[in-house]
Amino acid sequence: MNIKEKVGNVTNNLHHEIDDIKPTKRKWHLFLKLIPLLIFIAILKVLSHTYGFEVLSLNALLTSLIAATTFLIGFLITGVISDYKEAEKIPGELASSLAVLYDEAYIISKNKKSKISKEFIDFHSQFVNSLMDWFYKKEKTRNIMDKLNNMNDYFAKLENLTQATFIARMKNEQNNIRKLIIRIHSIRETSFVQSAYAIVESLAFFLVVALLLLKLEPFYEALFFSLVVSFLVTYMIALIKDLDNPFEYSEYGEVRSEVSLKPLHDLRNRLSKN
Repeated sequence: MNIKEKVGNVTNNLHHEIDDIKPTKRKWHLFLKLIPLLIFIAILKVLSHTYGFEVLSLNALLTSLIAATTFLIGFLITGVISDYKEAEKIPGELASSLAVLYDEAYIISKNKKSKISKEFIDFHSQFVNSLMDWFYKKEKTRNIMDKLNNMNDYFAKLENLTQATFIARMKNEQNNIRKLIIRIHSIRETSFVQSAYAIVESLAFFLVVALLLLKLEPFYEALFFSLVVSFLVTYMIALIKDLDNPFEYSEYGEVRSEVSLKPLHDLRNRLSKN
């Protein structure tokens, strides 16, 4: 077994181990993130009860505030979930187009034994690596688009070696890749309506303050319901913000709510073996 195969095996094993760890981290990362905030709210509630700052009584206005916050949270999550569901499909479509480019070049290389087809295969592997770096913001979008456009030089040289339909298919996949890269760039650089975030965050703040000032007996019930409502509201806001950018890998990688890049990892492993 040569060094290249050993590296490929180690990489595959590492990805399998990471895949086993990801579900747990994806499931609980927001809960763990909010624990310090919940502890802080609990301390404030105890202090408010101890020093007599509980001056509000349970009434219809408080329930209306909860209902308004819930409605706005539902509005926000409906907006971001559509982009997230679309984003889930993009890595698979991107990997499919890249695989077609490789397959076409591989066929030409097998049939014609040409130097230019082998050079394109090497260029294609480097492009996939650069694309993965781009997801982690180690490459600029401008550079990725320039590298994608450089494929045209190889297509021009390959025209004399194969049928026009092969080149047309490769150009079509190149165009699909370009569209997907632009779409990913738009999703991760454009946030949902900022004014909507502002109003729901303001309502959440006033709701938590109202719960801290709410007088409800016995005290342990007031503490319990204050923490539950605060947790639900803050968790949903954090979840919406997390889903708003499903391609944010630069800080935490692929262990949170980001879209899985497994199709691209599988493609890169396949290319490393050839």
